[in-house]
Amino acid sequence: MRADAQRNRARILAAADEVFAAKGASASTEEVAARAGVAIGTVFRHFPTKNDLLTALMSALVRELAQEVESLVRQGDPATSLFTFFAHLVERASSCRTVVDLLGVDVRISDQLQLLREAVGILLDQAQAAGVVRATVLLDEVMALLAATSQGALHSGWDPDLRERTLAIIFTGLRSAQL
Repeated sequence: MRADAQRNRARILAAADEVFAAKGASASTEEVAARAGVAIGTVFRHFPTKNDLLTALMSALVRELAQEVESLVRQGDPATSLFTFFAHLVERASSCRTVVDLLGVDVRISDQLQLLREAVGILLDQAQAAGVVRATVLLDEVMALLAATSQGALHSGWDPDLRERTLAIIFTGLRSAQL
């Protein structure tokens, strides 16, 4: 891909992130083109359909989240990394419609979501091995809590205090009885 085409693609994705974060998945590709400073034809050359653009945006987001988890796995404290990631994702969801809205759009990112799921599973395993999360907590439960809490953060207009109180309740439920 030519350098100018790569720059246009990056500008389109950055603009799409801003537009969809502000307006949700119902925002138009024309708004994305205007924000990126390119013609609508340029958007469609890179992303033939709006769904292709949403797929690229969600794929980039999931890759970014997976990289964050991988960094926590390598460098984080096993006793806190799961909670750190959980809180960050919910905080991001509360300020960014894209995180939650795109989960309901038919985007083809199942491979990336599986990688994210596996990475969260490693954080869970580490937390359980460190004795801070109950051994009976399953990955499916953690993923369901992540999804539900992110959805709640977006749609209830959570203020930071409510988000923190809610996370404290969830984290208390996950923690080992010994703590």
